[in-house]
Amino acid sequence: MRPWRRRRTWSGSAGPGYAESIMPEPNYLTPLLAVLRDLVIWLQAGKVPGAVIGGLAASLLGRPRLTRDVDALVLLDEDRWAEFMAAGEEHGFSPRRDDPLPFARETRVLLVRHQESGIDVDIVFGSLPFEKDTVARATWVELGGVRVPLPLPEDLIVLKAVAHRPQDLADIEAILAANPKINVRRVRRWVREFAAALSMPDILNDLEAMLSQRKTFLAKN
Repeated sequence: MRPWRRRRTWSGSAGPGYAESIMPEPNYLTPLLAVLRDLVIWLQAGKVPGAVIGGLAASLLGRPRLTRDVDALVLLDEDRWAEFMAAGEEHGFSPRRDDPLPFARETRVLLVRHQESGIDVDIVFGSLPFEKDTVARATWVELGGVRVPLPLPEDLIVLKAVAHRPQDLADIEAILAANPKINVRRVRRWVREFAAALSMPDILNDLEAMLSQRKTFLAKN
């Protein structure tokens, strides 16, 4: 991400890496700005609460890395999905599948493409208490003149822990490193609940291993 001036754009419980500059390199962020702008306008027009998650959020809250798409978590009742999708086309987003709504009802993900940029956007329809809490706690930050809602680092770590791909685990390490004052108790609580609900103990075990490494590092520095 870009060496822009360090400037505080919000306040919160996270550490210095969260509160200071999170701006990427121009050639990294520029293609995404139009997508983020139109996405936020789309959500606000429909009064749909949401937050940008996924690789872009991880890059901004942790370590910069290349990402070619945008992910968002939104809260919207299913009976409004068709209306929401139609509004998306008015704001420059078209479905990526011939059966977008049946697919969304099966997966709770609406796959769209930003027409101007050609960038893919995955809209996740949240319904779980944690997802609702994540959106409610999201903080607005300015990126290249565009105001975007981002999750708190703790909440993004939980999302990444559940996704549990190699890149997700790398993102968690980066977010932990960038946010030394993170609320570890909250992270543990939710990851423990998801690990039990999904019968996936590795979710919690891998998190604990990273937290242990982090504790050792902080003790030495």
